[in-house]
Formats: sequence, structure tokens, C-alpha cells
Amino acid sequence: MSAVEERNQEPSFTFADLRDVDSANVSSAQASSAESIGSVYTAREEFFRLEDLTLEKATDLGYPTEQTVKQSFGSSSTSEDLEKGVVAPVLVQQQLGAHDYEKSDALPVMRKGPDTVASYKTSHPPDQLPNLPHKQNRRALRGLRYNLLAVYQRLFSVVFIGNMIAFVIEVVLHRHLHSFGPPLGNLATAVAANVMGAILIRQEYVINSLYNIFCWTPLWMPLRIRRVVSKLYHFGGVHSGCAVSATAWFILYSALVTKRYADGDFNEPAVIAITYILLALFLALCVFAIPKLRMFSHNTFEAVHRFGGWTAVALFWVEILLVLHAESKDPGTNSFGSLVVQAPAFWFLLVVTFFIILPWIRLRKVEAFPEVLSKHAVRIHFKYSYKNIGNVIGLRITHNPMKEWHAFATIPDANGSSFSLIVSDNGDWTKKQIMEPAHAYWIRGIPVTGVLRMATVFRRIVLVATGSGIGPCLSFLTSHPMPCRLLWSTPNPVQTYGEDVMRAVAKADPEAMIIDTRATGRPDVVALTYHLYVETKAESVFVISNPSLTSKLVYGLESRGIPAYGPIWDS
Repeated sequence: MSAVEERNQEPSFTFADLRDVDSANVSSAQASSAESIGSVYTAREEFFRLEDLTLEKATDLGYPTEQTVKQSFGSSSTSEDLEKGVVAPVLVQQQLGAHDYEKSDALPVMRKGPDTVASYKTSHPPDQLPNLPHKQNRRALRGLRYNLLAVYQRLFSVVFIGNMIAFVIEVVLHRHLHSFGPPLGNLATAVAANVMGAILIRQEYVINSLYNIFCWTPLWMPLRIRRVVSKLYHFGGVHSGCAVSATAWFILYSALVTKRYADGDFNEPAVIAITYILLALFLALCVFAIPKLRMFSHNTFEAVHRFGGWTAVALFWVEILLVLHAESKDPGTNSFGSLVVQAPAFWFLLVVTFFIILPWIRLRKVEAFPEVLSKHAVRIHFKYSYKNIGNVIGLRITHNPMKEWHAFATIPDANGSSFSLIVSDNGDWTKKQIMEPAHAYWIRGIPVTGVLRMATVFRRIVLVATGSGIGPCLSFLTSHPMPCRLLWSTPNPVQTYGEDVMRAVAKADPEAMIIDTRATGRPDVVALTYHLYVETKAESVFVISNPSLTSKLVYGLESRGIPAYGPIWDS
């Protein structure tokens, strides 16, 4: 997600949403000026990143300058506004890769207005919604495609099946060559390689790099390709596939070590003891990662994964070195040092160890400024910023670094030098943050990119949020201005989240549909989202909600052929 720097102050004009402009209310002079500007936008094919836009580059490319804007619109906007990218959504889309951007039915025009805070209003769902189209395919096929063979499961299957093919080949090839089966070094390499894959795909640097690469997908590419690319957040399937495969390889490794020890070919009791401890740890890591067990006791899952994982890596180091030391005693073999540097498992474990330690090097305690919004929510402000804080990223915070971590979306403030998080009552820990606001938190590593980052590969989207899911949505909308319609359903939004959040929502999307479920009841979110999808001619839908509603909405739309995306339990 390319960071779009926020303005230091609200300019005296904004660009109207392309789909909401009523050209009948725009003067002919403004319309003609807008038309000429629009022609400049669509005529240019040169591509550049948003953060690289400067006043000089804008002038060279023929985009509006301070002088042309003032002449056409009598605006008081400044060169600082232009340098910071305060330009039409058309330009923003072109900077994100829309070389073939097609002009909407309405031209992009300036909407003049006083320099005041955005007003907000709550909405009632329409009395009549369009009938939902029939779901595609038969029920059994839908369940197979969107549940058993979802992208996460497909990634898991690719990794695991690939490993099992290698597993069978290794066993068959060495069935007659070695009396004790495949060489232990080969099996240790397979285990270490899969452990490295499981660790790397969870690293913040790797995740952020993948999002940055995938988000360069240009808008001119076919929708079917962009909708597949946007499933990147299912990368957890690679993690679990590697972890289960490593366990399978280690089971074979343990069996061969035991056989060699029983036959007197490998007299290393310490290796046997460590092997079975490691086997127990591998199995425990897999068992506690089962979704139902993980959700039932998330703190237990975190403790087993953190301390069990660290212990397993440390013991694997000892195991590898002991086995190599024992093999160096055999006649005709290389020295212990030579065997170590020649062993691929040694280098894989070196990478694993580095990336485990790396986030903890950046462990620090930072000052926080809590703003209690209500008895159900608190907004936590931090008076510093990251270089890419506008990239729809999440920050993990805690009071006890060794116990639990909680991730929340960052909302960049207007001046770009600070940000905030919205925490709502969703358990014991979050409840405590509201009732007993803290003034300092531990943070670790770097912020990590979230699901909404992939929204930039679409021209127009519908964004659905419930409750505190508005936090990630504000993070996205404030950093990536693009044609978007927001649907936010929550009880007592003003009383729970305060007027500042309400105004931020209205500023991000003046036509946002904010539904107070205390006043109107819970809407049919699937039907309402479909209504907005059709009305706005969107290309996709993104949802930030609780796991149950997210799963229901994504399935309800995708089964009808509508691209829909939302965080999964392991994203």
C-alpha cells in the first residue's frame, strides 16, 4: 500500500466522488475547466508513485497547478496542497496504475465549500432492496469451492502435497541404497527447509514486501486476475502447510534415528532423547494450531507457539550439531567443521534464528495517550509515526511481551506525525484498556500490512464494517482516496465512538451509510451490500467485521459471482 500523505489542514475545496457528482449543480465554467483537467488526466500514460509527486512534476505533466486552479475555481488552495497530492481521485488512480482509466458518466469536478469539519448523519436501510441473484452452482459444489477448497486450503494443499511427493521419492530412492533408509542429513534438510518457510511467511518484512509487490498489479489487467491476486491475505496456508510438512518429515526422521539406535548403528542416547522431545513439540504445535482449539484458548495457543517454537528451534540446533559430530567420527568422513558448513540444515536454521530474533530487537515501550470514547471503546493516540503509517497497517501492542499481543489498525492523523488505534470491548484485555486506560504500551517489530491494502487494485469498491471494524476502514480511507462507498453498521455509533470518529467517517466518504442498529435493528447485510455494489458499479467488496459475519458476507457474495474479501482466522 503506497502511503498517501495526509494534509496538514483541510483545504477549502475537495474533489467530489466521481459517482456522486450532480453535474446539473455545477456552473458551466467549472464544468468546462473540469473537463479540460479530466482530459489531461486520462491522456497521460506516464506512471509514477503517489509519494513521488511534486509540484514541479505535476506542472511538467500538465496537471493543475496553484495558478491554474485559482484561475479556474477561485480557490484558496496552496502549492502545499498540490505538492501533497490533493488532487482528483482520477489522478490518484492513475498513480496507482490506472493507465487506461475510463472516465465516469460524471466528470471529476471541484466541490467548493467552507473550511469546516465534515458533518455526519446516520442512515436507515432502504425499505426495498433489489432481489439477490441466485447462487451459482449446486450447494455441494459451492461448499467444496468456498470452504474445503478455499484459497487458504489450496495453498496448504500445494505445499503439503509437494512435500509428500518429495517424501515418497526420498523413501523409494533410498530403499535399497541404505539399509537404514534415507540419510539423516537429507531428512534434517527437509525439516529445516519447511521450518524456514513457516517462519519467513509470517515475518513482517516478508508480508509487507508481498503486499507491495502484489499491489503493483495495474488496473488495466482483467478483473479475474486482480480478484485472484487480492487473495494474498490467505498466505497463512503456506505457513500451516510448511509446519505440517516439517512435522511429517520429522516423524520419518525420528523413526530412522530410533531404528539405527536399536540396531546399534547409532550409539547416541542424547540424540534419541532430544529427538523425542522435539517430536512432542512438533505435534503440540500442530495440535494447538487447530482452529477450534486456537479460538477456544488463544492465550494458550500463543504460549505454546512462542515458547514451544523457540524451544524446538534451540533443540533442533543441538540435534543437528550432535548428529554431525557423531558422523564426523566415522572413518573417511570430513571434519566436524566441514560437515557443519556443508549441511543445508545449518544454513536454514541460521535464517530461522535470525528472523525469530529480528522483531525482538525492536521491542520497546512507547508513550500512549488514551481517549475514552465510551464505556465500549477507547481511542489510543501515539505521538510518533512510521514512514509507511498510511499503508493500512496493523500494530501489535501489549502490556506483557511474553504473554499476549493484540493487533489493531493504525489511523494516521491529519499532520502525518502521529496515529491512533480504536479498541472496542471484545474480551477481558480490551475491556481493561477501556476501564483502566494505560499510558504506555510495548510494541515489537514493525507494523504489518493488512487485508485492505489489496483494495487499491480495484477501481471502485464497497467497504463494509461493523463495530470497531471502522478503525481499519478509516486507516484505508484516509491514506488511499479512491471511489468507495462505506457501509458501517454498529449500535449507537455516536455514543460509542464519539463525534470525532463520526466526522472522520463523513470526511472519508460523505455518502457513507452509517446504520445505528439500536434504532433500526440489524440489517440484511448481504442484501444491503449487494444493493450498494450494484448502485455504485463497484468492482469488489471488502468487509471488516467479526469472523462470523465476515465469513457469511464473503460467502454470500462470492457464491453469486461478486468478488468479496475479508480477514480470515489465520490472515
